[in-house]
Amino acid sequence: MLRKKTNGVARRPQRTSILSDVAEKSVDRRAFLRGSGLAIGGLAAISATGGTVTQANAAASATAGAVKTVKSVCTHCSVGCTVVAEVQNGVWVGQEPGWDSPFNLGAHCAKGAAVREHAHGERRLKYPMKKEGGEWKRISWEQAINEIGDGMMKIREESGPDSVYWLGSAKHNNEQAYLFRKFAAYWGTNNVDHQARICHSTTVAGVANTWGYGAMTNSYNDIHNSKAIFMIGSNAAEAHPVSLLHILKSKEQNNAPLIVCDPRFTRTAAHADEYVRFRPGTDVALVWGILWHIFENGWEDKEFIRTRVWGMDQIKEEVAKWTPEEVERVTGTPGSQLKRVARTMANNRPGTVIWCMGGTQHTNGNNNTRAYCILQLALGNMGTSGGGTNIFRGHDNVQGATDLGVLSHTLPGYYGLSKGAWDHWARVWKEDPEWLAGQFDKITGKDGKEKSLQNLTGIPVSRWIDGILEDKDNMDQPNNVRAMVLWGHAPNSQTRGPEMKTAMEKLDMLVVVDPFPTVSAVLHDRTDGCYLLPAATQFETRGSVTASNRSFQWRDQIMEPLFESKTDHEIIGLFANKFGWADRFFRNIEMEDENTPNVESVTREFNSGLWTIGYTGQSPERIKAHMANQHTFDRTTLRANGGPVDGDYYGLPWPCWGTAEMGYPGTPNLYDMSKPVSEGGLTFRARFGVERDGDNLLADGVYSSNSEIQDGYPEFTMQMLMDLGWDKDLTDEERAAIDAVAGPKTNWKTDLSGGIQRVAIKHECAPFGNAKARAVVWTFPDPVPLHREPLYTPRRDLVGDYPTYEDRKFYRLPTMYASIQKNDFSKDYPIILTSGRLVEYEGGGDETRSNPWLAELQQDMFVEIHPRDANNLGIRDGSQVWVESPEGGKVKVMAMVTERVGEGVAFMPFHFGGHFQGDDLRAKYPTGADPYVLGESSNTAQTYGYDSVTQMQETKSTLCKISAA
Repeated sequence: MLRKKTNGVARRPQRTSILSDVAEKSVDRRAFLRGSGLAIGGLAAISATGGTVTQANAAASATAGAVKTVKSVCTHCSVGCTVVAEVQNGVWVGQEPGWDSPFNLGAHCAKGAAVREHAHGERRLKYPMKKEGGEWKRISWEQAINEIGDGMMKIREESGPDSVYWLGSAKHNNEQAYLFRKFAAYWGTNNVDHQARICHSTTVAGVANTWGYGAMTNSYNDIHNSKAIFMIGSNAAEAHPVSLLHILKSKEQNNAPLIVCDPRFTRTAAHADEYVRFRPGTDVALVWGILWHIFENGWEDKEFIRTRVWGMDQIKEEVAKWTPEEVERVTGTPGSQLKRVARTMANNRPGTVIWCMGGTQHTNGNNNTRAYCILQLALGNMGTSGGGTNIFRGHDNVQGATDLGVLSHTLPGYYGLSKGAWDHWARVWKEDPEWLAGQFDKITGKDGKEKSLQNLTGIPVSRWIDGILEDKDNMDQPNNVRAMVLWGHAPNSQTRGPEMKTAMEKLDMLVVVDPFPTVSAVLHDRTDGCYLLPAATQFETRGSVTASNRSFQWRDQIMEPLFESKTDHEIIGLFANKFGWADRFFRNIEMEDENTPNVESVTREFNSGLWTIGYTGQSPERIKAHMANQHTFDRTTLRANGGPVDGDYYGLPWPCWGTAEMGYPGTPNLYDMSKPVSEGGLTFRARFGVERDGDNLLADGVYSSNSEIQDGYPEFTMQMLMDLGWDKDLTDEERAAIDAVAGPKTNWKTDLSGGIQRVAIKHECAPFGNAKARAVVWTFPDPVPLHREPLYTPRRDLVGDYPTYEDRKFYRLPTMYASIQKNDFSKDYPIILTSGRLVEYEGGGDETRSNPWLAELQQDMFVEIHPRDANNLGIRDGSQVWVESPEGGKVKVMAMVTERVGEGVAFMPFHFGGHFQGDDLRAKYPTGADPYVLGESSNTAQTYGYDSVTQMQETKSTLCKISAA
């Protein structure tokens, strides 16, 4: 897909058709993969529909018409690589990486290089379908919307709005994600969520509750300035390959030592100066083992801690228990190695800490993420270039979809679900708050009082299975979930596969909205009540996306939606019209037709309400100007050096305070007090009050550059402006808008004019205050992060010392901890099972396994087994084996005997689907829509286990047994 250019002109050899190529020679594996997209997908679809589906044929149209280039953004990971599409007569005929992009610098990984096939792929859904009498049948969009809508309204009338679950997507652009969350609100449910719950929810909760915002603090590019790089639970070389450009630049340019902590010797670990192997599920013990040496030797940054951190004394008390001997007993890592790591970090500051799902997907994942933050606070590595916590998000817009509130516990912008939060968004939407409240059901609490479900967290995506299967008397909602809408979601990315199959079969209705049928189409044995709606890819629409570093980018539309697919925002419009409240829903948004909102108008609506995180200054015009002038941005600082957007940081990384007219440049590194706030500087957020047990929680005598308040201060309100005499700086319009909300009680988050933010920044103060980060989160089950043994632990000798939590109910559902851990499964299931990513595939793999260029690279699902374990079990490399969990789920996969994993540990990638417990499900896909590569889902053999704060699923530390098949 990538071609070198000569004299700026792309050249390609003239090719005969794929079919004739295949016919002229014997069909080997490669020829099959290249030809089957047309032979099986395209021609079968054409014959099945009487020739009404137009075949995408780039070669035929390449002979006429000028080639134009269109900029878009890769739809895989969160690095945000620019894709330059070459389009001829409306057909995407070729692509180049974005050479001007400061993120990918002219590079692509295998997935990025193959994204054209994602849009033009012949394995896509081509038209709406329904399962009827056990067969897939083509239906019209009108029939689909009417049948689905009528069924949902019947369920709503019988069982309430919470009996329909709206599962959104990190693949939606910002505008679609925002509309999706708003849509759930108008339907009347908080049973809405997306993939962030099962990838970085523990990051968002842990990090936001430490210093204010739950996001990557610096950027991929800022790693260029790091003097040390500490990676834990991150295999960036496969999950975020282009990020290695930035990591290795620091390693080579700064001689920065690269430390990789991982239970598995990954491709990332192969680049490390120091590789630290440890037992899965012992991250807190490992980090405390490093901090033990830091505190023991006085290597912590005492002045930073005194002025900008609260609670470190309590951390020291816990860390003191983690002697080198105890750390080795729990983690398996020698104390001498951790002393070397601690010294390396102490001697090479600023250093950055990077983590991914290896650290987050645990029953105590929030403890892990907070421990990583505390390590950086102890070293004084926060709020500085080259430091920070560089949290690599997974999907291309999982950051944006999270920010826009596609979550069961909050509205857009992390406002929460309180009455004040709903009142704020009702003002933004110009909606009657009483009408909104009336859309929601009510329950009677244990105290006998009636409560609205509008203000209670919904069921998270990790637990939708239990929303269907759990006894409704045990749930905090009136009835079970009866209809599931999986809108851009791969169910095989979730644990407890056998129970998921049962849940799918129990539903009244299952609706899949996706460019591909996904495993949702085939896992169950339903004969009816299942609908497949073809969504357009992100290359067939336009809109903004938020990269992992909080930068916005704009995708221009490359091509019109193929086949009968529709954009996600048009499908939302179709349902809004069906449900009868489209006029209310779109009242502030310009419409392109009856069902399709104008994308830029949607951007402007969320700009008008997302004051908490500064999603307000990034107008469509500003984002597009950045895309058009990528070449003007510095590759390290990300600041434009001259040109039309001079002084802006690339993508206007949030918070981009105030209105677009204010021209704020964006915030490149969070909490960096070396810069004035007006130029992207920031303090720690005053989110947790001003004192705790008599201790001051505000910053102690430190402040951002040029601040007129030269000490700590709380978040800004109108009353605070009045007390300071700064209210005179407000315009009459701003003052009127503030008075319309709550007068003097209006704060920087609820002022729809942006005036409070503008005036605070005029005086070089952060609108959200200037506080200390808190190392102790008194609102969490473990205020000080503790090591707790996994529910399925092989170390029964440690359960007494480090037990899990007691069973409890939250997020509407009972959640088990101790009742599972009390059982000893380790004798029958002696091997720790963990999971992770491959460079060839992404997410649940439906898109990438349907791409012939990628499918050719990795065709077999496998399990990595240590040679000693394999030999003891009589298993040979390449043989078929069963991997079985204590809960009964099992998968049949190929054995890869390798020392990548340690003894007693097995690893499986989670991108496969289409096989289930030894059965091949290919025949259950709609004709021509089955991915080229099928395989068992690792999550069929993954077990129960959820984080104590966010309900993140446990996928990194369970038990299994392996036997020859």
